[in-house]
Amino acid sequence: MHDRIATPKLLIGELPELKGQGRDLRIDACRGIALWFIFLDHVPNNIGSWLTLRNYGFCDAAEVFMFVSGVTCALAYGKAWRCEGWTGVISRTLQRSWDIYVAFLLLMLACAILVHLTGGGRLADESNTRILLDHPGATLARAAVLQYRLVNADVLPVFVLLHLLFAPLLWLLLRVPNVTLGASLALYALVHAFGWTVPAWPNGHWAFNPLAWQLLVVLGAWWMIEGKRFRPWVTSRTALVAAVLYLVFGLIIALSWSIKPLEALVPQALLTLLYPMDKSNLDPSRLLHFLALAVLAAWFVPRNWRGLTTAVMRGAIRCGQNSLPIYCLGVLLTFASHLALLGISEGRTMQIALSVGGVLVMILAATLLNLIKIKPRQQPHAKPVEQPTKFELVINLKTAKALGVDIPPTLLASRRRGDRIKMLFAPVRESGCGADPVPEIAHAFGPPAKNVGQDAN
Repeated sequence: MHDRIATPKLLIGELPELKGQGRDLRIDACRGIALWFIFLDHVPNNIGSWLTLRNYGFCDAAEVFMFVSGVTCALAYGKAWRCEGWTGVISRTLQRSWDIYVAFLLLMLACAILVHLTGGGRLADESNTRILLDHPGATLARAAVLQYRLVNADVLPVFVLLHLLFAPLLWLLLRVPNVTLGASLALYALVHAFGWTVPAWPNGHWAFNPLAWQLLVVLGAWWMIEGKRFRPWVTSRTALVAAVLYLVFGLIIALSWSIKPLEALVPQALLTLLYPMDKSNLDPSRLLHFLALAVLAAWFVPRNWRGLTTAVMRGAIRCGQNSLPIYCLGVLLTFASHLALLGISEGRTMQIALSVGGVLVMILAATLLNLIKIKPRQQPHAKPVEQPTKFELVINLKTAKALGVDIPPTLLASRRRGDRIKMLFAPVRESGCGADPVPEIAHAFGPPAKNVGQDAN
């Protein structure tokens, strides 16, 4: 079989080691870099934050993290649907939601213990743990129902809710993807029109309003299912020019916050129109800024980008592959860094040391987690079967009709949509799902998809 497969000539920047692998390492790299940026941004008055997105535009790493989470959820739960059906999807979403819920509660207790051991003070107020230390019973009860959250751990309750609801979301996306995305956009618009939110305690404020931020998760999942149809537009020169212009505009506005001479050049009417830039409800300017960054990534970061082999990217990939524990570690490192700045020194040297040290600790922890993971026993691969081409399939269908063989109407009706959906989540011989329950005819309308198994974030 292998001697009949021609090896295509590699393009400039492609990575031979990734050829044929199903896991898109760009997803892990994006998650890892987002985790680093979140850590650097959360350390107060940190010079390391000048390496992140926050100071160069309207959005920050949170938008990247949410979108990529939607992508990974579509891949992971889509594979579960193909292998185990909807029972498997529901079981996995509930399990993942429970894992995040437990991580959230343990992280909250760990941060409270850390603040208590250091004497509370200013850190207790800035981290929103004062109320937990003063009223532990009522606060823990509110935390158990996700109404109370520590600063920097706000995103975890959002993921608990989104994973709980992802099974019905996936069901809708597989059947009416564009309608589902439209409903998500409508909910986002209603949040901004009427101020909708979900209950929170003690001040009723969510740092990440789930009703607004759900849009990025839905958008990421929709892109994995329906995005191929719109990719030519995203990678068009018109989209690139519009994205670059908006990013330049965002850069000028963002730098004017820190550079006084530049601030004088920005019209006050424009600043009044932009402010306040509401992160809690995912301000439209932030959403557009992220979309512009996504267009640039689609243009300049191919799947087999050679930069993924560099040491920095390998570290980011490892962190992205262990996103939940590394996120929790990053929150604890933020607390420790804040304590060091308050108790030892707030100088630039200390800020740089804490920033570099924190990122290195995250990489080391992710590397250790990868080393201790137990690899599943590989199942023997079935002998590959050559799939019929479109032309052969059409001939076979015509022959079957001529011979009087009944062709199920559902098969003919689902040739375009159903087969595309099934192929999205990988042929069985590469996905480890066991024997293929779908006839060969189900894979005849295009090249086999790669293994799309990704860990849901």
